Amino acid sequence: MSFFLEESARLKSLPPYLFLEIDRAKRRAVDKGVKVIDFGVGDPDGPTPDFVLRAMSRFMKEGKNHHYPLDRGNAPFRETIAHWFSRRFGAAVDPDQEVLPLIGSKEGIAHLPLAFINPGDTALVPDPCYPPYKSGTLFAGGKPYLLPLRESHGFLPDLEGIPREAARKAKMIFVNYPNNPTGAVASRSFYGKLVSWARRHRILIAADLAYSEVYFGKEKPLSVLQIPGAKEITIEFHSLSKTCSMTGWRVGFAVGCKEAINALLRVKSNMDSGVFTAIQLTAAEALKNSFRFSEKTNRVYRKRRDLLAAGLKELGFPAKPNPATFYLFTRLPHGQEDSALFCKDLLEKAGVVATPGVGFGASGEGYVRFALTVPEPGIREALSRMRKIR
Repeated sequence: MSFFLEESARLKSLPPYLFLEIDRAKRRAVDKGVKVIDFGVGDPDGPTPDFVLRAMSRFMKEGKNHHYPLDRGNAPFRETIAHWFSRRFGAAVDPDQEVLPLIGSKEGIAHLPLAFINPGDTALVPDPCYPPYKSGTLFAGGKPYLLPLRESHGFLPDLEGIPREAARKAKMIFVNYPNNPTGAVASRSFYGKLVSWARRHRILIAADLAYSEVYFGKEKPLSVLQIPGAKEITIEFHSLSKTCSMTGWRVGFAVGCKEAINALLRVKSNMDSGVFTAIQLTAAEALKNSFRFSEKTNRVYRKRRDLLAAGLKELGFPAKPNPATFYLFTRLPHGQEDSALFCKDLLEKAGVVATPGVGFGASGEGYVRFALTVPEPGIREALSRMRKIR
């Protein structure tokens, strides 16, 4: 680095980004000639559906779609979001005031703290968690107050166990169900308690629902906004990445509290110029067909989950089939606690990439996450390699 360039304190405060580090380790292995089997980053291995590609081809050819998008996003896309949300969750959102397209849900999540967190303020962050909850808070000058997620408690935060002083200082609480990395889901009872607790403490709920359409039981995952009184204190984030295998397209949306939506819009209008209009229109077509597509992909993920869980159990992992998300989060075999060392050995000795639980937070230590984005032959090969290094 040039002698006169010094990184800001907020940038120095960030740990290395977990998935970037994993990708670097994988590339080093590939450069050595290792045929890597990658269960690391949660990037769907299936292609974006043909009906999405056909829509994009059509909208790309319309010149009017190549100008700056409106700051609130394309009206037909917002209306489609509101209709999809009503159909999926039975809850109403106003497409003009309570819906905001995003450049992927990650972008909105990371920018949200800038709208509400002042230096020294606190955000309540689950641990383990998706890293942007912490990094977004730190970039805003805030302090993450970590809420341990314990397997014995269903990987749900203990709301009543949060100290009164911590609740008093907090401006928002992040929740994520279906959960990354644990695969846990939240019940209506939990969401009812969360809304009541957040209203009592005047705290904004930032709900990450990126995995709402990846589930394996008969009951679909819930939205916080299905709880009476939630909309006034909740902003919820959704993504087309997992729902329609559109990770690289970078499109998602936020719904909920209009004051929170407007505040996030003000941040975004100073940071970016919105989502390419052709992508917004294509995303609307994707949402209209998402239910059929999700049913198909969930059958694939379920078969992979069952195969991997059974194989890991034979290898000494106390693996349990996850009810949702395409992640299998399991404790390490008995006697092993260092998840980073385990994943390092797994890559070096077997050419298998997995994510150490500690990378998601201290409470994730002793666990490892496998993404179900590897076809069945690859899963069988990975299990075979793991048996050889036991």
